[in-house]
Amino acid sequence: MVEKTGINSEHTVKIIKMIIEFLKLFMCETLAKRVVSIVLILAGVQNKQVTILTSLCDKSVRVLRRKLEKGETEDLLKVGGGGRKGKLIDVEQAVIDEVNEGTYHTYQQIADMTAEKFGLKVSSATIRRLLKKKA
Repeated sequence: MVEKTGINSEHTVKIIKMIIEFLKLFMCETLAKRVVSIVLILAGVQNKQVTILTSLCDKSVRVLRRKLEKGETEDLLKVGGGGRKGKLIDVEQAVIDEVNEGTYHTYQQIADMTAEKFGLKVSSATIRRLLKKKA
């Protein structure tokens, strides 16, 4: 439950959420929350309050505080890469060019052609996502 006055007042929480929404126009949500958390930590706000205000988990806030205290600021604004590289990333344009030149009627036919010509076994759903992305 949010207190009526102080740092955790409903008004303060609303303003912090608005700031995060504004920052999301320029950066990803994770980075926006991290920037606001850093400002709050440097302003002397306790971890629990930072967690409530920014919706970051307690562990993330503790790690941010520890890095700030140790002066390890070079990685504070880096966000993870998001996983492994897709199978088709290197041949996307070649697959699309082949589809435009050929007479393929189904996604499965295109997936079979991709396996034959490029040696990449992918599902018809992967082909559908690729074509949808490049449409």
